[in-house]
Amino acid sequence: MGTPTTFERKEVKYLISYGQRAKLQDLMDTYMSPDSFGKSTIMNIYYDTDNKQLIRHSMEKPVYKEKLRVRSYGTANPESTVFVELKKKYKGIVYKRRVSMSQEDAKLWLEKNTSPQKNTQITREIDYFTQSHSLNPAVLLSYNREAFFGKEDSEFRMTFDDNILWRDYDICLCKGAYGEELLPKGMQLLEVKAAMGMPLWLSKFFSENIIFKTSYSKYGNAYTAMIQKELVERGRYSA
Repeated sequence: MGTPTTFERKEVKYLISYGQRAKLQDLMDTYMSPDSFGKSTIMNIYYDTDNKQLIRHSMEKPVYKEKLRVRSYGTANPESTVFVELKKKYKGIVYKRRVSMSQEDAKLWLEKNTSPQKNTQITREIDYFTQSHSLNPAVLLSYNREAFFGKEDSEFRMTFDDNILWRDYDICLCKGAYGEELLPKGMQLLEVKAAMGMPLWLSKFFSENIIFKTSYSKYGNAYTAMIQKELVERGRYSA
């Protein structure tokens, strides 16, 4: 089966400790299977306007919002396959459109306005979005991910992300995963992704362990960190 190019699902996020993860993992062994890719390092470049219009709008929690990013699995080179993704969220449901190509072609398309080799409904959607905004690489986010899918429902997925790093310089998938930490020490980000509802065994675990869903945007938190860093640097300069 090829890599999916469209997604429509609900994504719920939780911040959990490594101790809670260990307890949950024991339960997951009954209901979940590890993804075939196992553990991986994911790198994303988010595109935005010069004044960060997209993320500022997103952080206002509107009914509808969009983000554009390019994703690689591990450090890329110009010939590596990457995924250009348009992520939309409407009333809590995530809709994702993505197309694969080489890193070089993705860079030429998004930053040099060179038409992609593929002409599909998805590339036309992304073209329309980029032509409606003046976009540039805004931030690079990287993290280690471990993914699982349901034994009875392969569309049900759970991912654990840690070592979430951001940087707003050296924004290239070819330069490796490094930057400033986002997560509190000792915590992981769990994402539960389902087209249908959450299974009872998982809801029961969250209830028994007093774990509540959270609103957590990696890019949103990176943007907040950028602003804080800028304010500190301005204060030092003024002093």
